[in-house]
Amino acid sequence: MTFSEVIGQDECKERLLQMVSEDRLPHAIMFCGAQGVGKLALAIAFGCYLLSKDKGNAGAAENPMLRKLEHPDLHFTYPTIKLPSMSPEHKPVSDDFARDWHELLMQGPYFSMDEWLLAIGTENQQAIITAGESDELVRKLSLKSSQGGYKVSIIWLPERMNIECANKLLKLIEEPPRQTVFLMACEEPDKLLETIRSRVQRIDVKKLPTAVIAQALVERRGIDASQAQRLARLANGSWLKALQELQAGTENEQFLDLFILLMRQAYRRDVKGMKGWSETMAAFGREKQKRFLAYFLHMARESFMYNFSCADLCYMTQEEENFARNFARFINEANILAITDLVNRAIRDIGQNANAKIVFFHLALQMIVLLIQK
Repeated sequence: MTFSEVIGQDECKERLLQMVSEDRLPHAIMFCGAQGVGKLALAIAFGCYLLSKDKGNAGAAENPMLRKLEHPDLHFTYPTIKLPSMSPEHKPVSDDFARDWHELLMQGPYFSMDEWLLAIGTENQQAIITAGESDELVRKLSLKSSQGGYKVSIIWLPERMNIECANKLLKLIEEPPRQTVFLMACEEPDKLLETIRSRVQRIDVKKLPTAVIAQALVERRGIDASQAQRLARLANGSWLKALQELQAGTENEQFLDLFILLMRQAYRRDVKGMKGWSETMAAFGREKQKRFLAYFLHMARESFMYNFSCADLCYMTQEEENFARNFARFINEANILAITDLVNRAIRDIGQNANAKIVFFHLALQMIVLLIQK
């Protein structure tokens, strides 16, 4: 993979190349940013660049091992799950899912945790990076480089490490094996140990400009310019979101229906209907429940902004805007912060495996109170 395959982020690319040219490459770099902006893509492209500079290697584009991401000195770490077929004492590691990971990666380095879980056949489990992974990293990185140059360890979503793994990784970063470079793609750096954050060089990866996404949609997906511009605005800086919008958001249509149903039930104070709604939500997998709650936040924010009658501030599909036209007045200065807090607490509770029926029924009942605040 090469830098040309990364959407935008020219400033980050130049900074990375400058580190190498000035011979001041840190042993650990953490790319931080929102989902879909290109953190993993940058990490992989830079890792391939470093390995292509090794003695005896062709450039990243010409080297078949790098092109297929199968170089022996390129190591990937990512969240995994416990499969029923695994023994009770086994701690899942990335190598257990290497084939699934490689297949997903070869489709492109822009994907979400939901897509990864779908690739490994689950929606209901919380994927983490276990202590077994750090032990495996120690073993791999202690080996001599096959090419006599760099060894590159790419860690996707390091914030999903459990505490035992994080402590072991900290020691590895403090005393890195010779010519080892750690490249991390992180969405929630605040969830990492402060001691790890202080020992890596952080590079903030910004949201992509709308013009960059629109141009990439035209050049890489063959979309006409007007449609590309609309999709780029909806993407709000995320290439991944642009691709998801392009794939005709069937799930978002379902989420919009569920959101509309709840708002109407809350307005009518239909407690019995809300109970049925919460049972419907509880039947979804936890990752889908979190996706709905993220969508809930999106609709609350966009409905609030719709009140200002400024098209540049709103990022809604036509169907969402049709609903917001009459609904937006119920989301205002008196309740927007409380609604945001309520939904964020629900996301936290679902992430901590709370009873989904209780979480969603509580959210529904609270909306009765919040919608009448003016």
